[in-house]
Amino acid sequence: MKKIDYKLFICVIVLAIFGTIMIYSSSYIWAEYKFDDAFKYMKNQALFLVIGIVLMFFLSKLNYNFYKKKSNLIILICFLLLILVLIPGIGVVRNGSRSWFGVGGFGIQPSEAAKIGLVIFVAKYLSNNYSIMYDIKKGVFPIMSVIITFFLLIMLEPDFGTGMVITMALIAMIFISKVKLSFFVKIGLAGLLGIIGLIIIAPYRMARIVSFLNPWSDPLGSGFQIIQSLYAIGPGGLFGLGFGNSIQKHFYLPEPQTDFIFSIISEELGFLGVLILSLLFLFIFYRCIKICLNTKDLFGKYLCFGLSFMIIFQTILNLSVVIGLVPVTGVTLPFISYGGSSLLVSMASIGIILNISRI
Repeated sequence: MKKIDYKLFICVIVLAIFGTIMIYSSSYIWAEYKFDDAFKYMKNQALFLVIGIVLMFFLSKLNYNFYKKKSNLIILICFLLLILVLIPGIGVVRNGSRSWFGVGGFGIQPSEAAKIGLVIFVAKYLSNNYSIMYDIKKGVFPIMSVIITFFLLIMLEPDFGTGMVITMALIAMIFISKVKLSFFVKIGLAGLLGIIGLIIIAPYRMARIVSFLNPWSDPLGSGFQIIQSLYAIGPGGLFGLGFGNSIQKHFYLPEPQTDFIFSIISEELGFLGVLILSLLFLFIFYRCIKICLNTKDLFGKYLCFGLSFMIIFQTILNLSVVIGLVPVTGVTLPFISYGGSSLLVSMASIGIILNISRI
């Protein structure tokens, strides 16, 4: 076996450490107010960072074919966890979504684990059924039924952002197989109608659409978060206001250490900080795609592509939300935003990709 891709390994650690530092800068005002401990969020994230580094290193040593053998068990566990989290008394409600297990003072989000589980399962299915993927009925429908089932379970929480990230990654995996292009035109139209339906049945989603089109239609309600985000990004200039000097984190931008942490980074570190952060992400994306292209094994190629695409798409989606290009979806910025489940899943994904690079 070859050595792991240390450039990717080190870059991910640097990005995650930077994220932990920025979590402190963006959250110490809120943490002091809520917990009387300015380092509360940073300490929590630092704990998950250490666990994440160990997990990433361990998975970089574990042969990825192990997941192929255990894919059915992995997907079954993910399915059961997504069922359990919906049961009152077991699942914990946060911000209107029953998508967490409470473990001590921490929250574990099973939909995050389902990201990796589904990519593994779909990668195995596509590699085993590559020759029949041109047949929509025999090749595509069985795996699409699994994807739709998991998407509906996640939507029952509800967690539209995570469901969208997972679905787009899995559809992208199917797209690079032998499936006819006409199928994706049809499924795209069906998906669009489905999204419209989901928006209609949930008024808060319609409010997000309206606030996206015109945040000032409800500046103290649905448009508040995006307005405050743009107020943070605007004054950053070339070099920013300086580390720790953000104004918007002073109870203007709600929970700035989570989905909208990029706004605080822009405000404090300016265009230069954003440029460096973007280059780190681009380097990670480049190394992941290069590993994918160099992989000979079909299962490894699908697995690497699915995990890489998921991180790339989630990053682009988060940044698009923060700067107002798309409606608020509630997805984190990989490696940067506060959240143990998100960080562990992102670093586990990189650990698997690192192992694929060794074969």
